[in-house]
Amino acid sequence: MKTGIAELPLHYGSCPKWLFVRMKKLSGAIAKAIVLEFGTTEFLKRISDPFFFQAFACVVGFDWHSSGTTTTLCAALKEANLEEYGIAICGGKGNMARKTPEEIEEKIKYVDADPEKMKYFSRIGVFFSEAEGKDLLLLY
Repeated sequence: MKTGIAELPLHYGSCPKWLFVRMKKLSGAIAKAIVLEFGTTEFLKRISDPFFFQAFACVVGFDWHSSGTTTTLCAALKEANLEEYGIAICGGKGNMARKTPEEIEEKIKYVDADPEKMKYFSRIGVFFSEAEGKDLLLLY
């Protein structure tokens, strides 16, 4: 098991559009290669490892080493259309988050999962995220 501390400073701004277009193409190609070589489960294991996730974001061009990595890489993977490989990414920030239940209904046909359970898990994730803020647990 890897242990340690990583200090990631907060940065402001957003990903340039030209970079995001490239990130979408490259992240999709890498994700597809991993799925074809090792399977969907292995891709999900890797993407859930914070060290792999951070490295993946950097490899596809998002070299900010902290702020925005999660939302930007997840958005790029979402737009890479990985459904044919058994990966459906739903939700996002702001208004996209409100559309999550509809996106789950739309994309559930690509994965072997119960849409009601997926919606429940999505709501639980939001609940815990909001509870952190209400309990004044600072994320930054």
